[in-house]
Amino acid sequence: MTTATTTPAQPQPSAGLRGVVVGDTRVSQVDGQQGQLIYCGIDIHELARNSSFDEVAYLLWHHALPSQANLDEFRTQLAQRRALPAPLLRVLRELPKNSTPMDVLRTAASALALFDPAVKDITPAANLEKAMRLKAVFPTILAAFYRLSQDKEPVEPRVDLEAAANFLYMFTGKEPEPQAARVLDVALVLHADHGMNASTFSAIVTAATLADMYAAVVSAIATLKGPLHGGANEGVIANLMEIGDIDKVDSWVSGKLARKEKIMGFGHAVYKTNDPRVTDLKAIAKESGERAGTTKWVEMTERMEKAVWEQRQLYSNVDLYSASVYYTLGIPPTYFTPVFAMSRVVGWCAHLMEQYANNKLIRPGENYVGGRDVKYVPISQRQADVPV
Repeated sequence: MTTATTTPAQPQPSAGLRGVVVGDTRVSQVDGQQGQLIYCGIDIHELARNSSFDEVAYLLWHHALPSQANLDEFRTQLAQRRALPAPLLRVLRELPKNSTPMDVLRTAASALALFDPAVKDITPAANLEKAMRLKAVFPTILAAFYRLSQDKEPVEPRVDLEAAANFLYMFTGKEPEPQAARVLDVALVLHADHGMNASTFSAIVTAATLADMYAAVVSAIATLKGPLHGGANEGVIANLMEIGDIDKVDSWVSGKLARKEKIMGFGHAVYKTNDPRVTDLKAIAKESGERAGTTKWVEMTERMEKAVWEQRQLYSNVDLYSASVYYTLGIPPTYFTPVFAMSRVVGWCAHLMEQYANNKLIRPGENYVGGRDVKYVPISQRQADVPV
């Protein structure tokens, strides 16, 4: 058998492309050293306190805050795009009721492209229209499928409600209390964008081939599904349910760390200090729990955060408190990541519009570490136990 010779490995980037810059953006910046997140120059804490999800969408897409007239018109345009095409609703009716909601969202987003006569148009005006359509219909898709899976009829969207309130209305069939709608709205603001995260990078790689925006968003949804990205918040609530009681948190954390098992909701690829979104999410998690009459989940979460810090000095991330926020609002755990996507589609579209406006095919190199000068061996002379 011919043996392969190897050459010394070439210098390679750090694992996971940490620190590699892939392009310029005006959308957002994540400062991992300072623990700061800004959208178009505005600190995330200011936006969480003062802004709304619709206003943030306008900001990320236009790189400026809207006037009241601009915002009113923008909300009207979004509300007019909330209804699903009738054939797409029929598709949702045919899907298995036990389908994973993220898979449903991925399928529906892909199918939505078939109902857009301008699907191949990637001019700025056409892409803005696609972005508005995607933001507007994601909540309708999720709420419609949820109700169908519960043997209930979908609730038609309302044009007089803002984004968060309309989603909760379609999801539950009841108009939400203003406080509940505001809690979800803040969570959507905090999740709307986060620099060049894995799903955003997937989206721009797809768009860089000049595939349409729907295709790029489908790539992002598929990436967000993974438990190391958007799926982590579902893992957080599963852990809390497994623990069951606040007095068991410390021992549970000790056991996980002793077994060197990952605890969802802790650590971050970029932040070397506190995730700035945690501060605002913790506040609305407490508010949400008090409104719902139970602070059990947020109290357990705080205890877990304290135990992990004391035993391992790991900072919490956005998923830790978003789990209790969503759960207290009555959103089932399997819908946590889809609701994340319902927010993050705004950021995806913002980065995609930048990519299309100044496109360059993304084709990185690689560090080959395999053999060289390997000779071809005829099949009759190969050993049967040579691994493939």
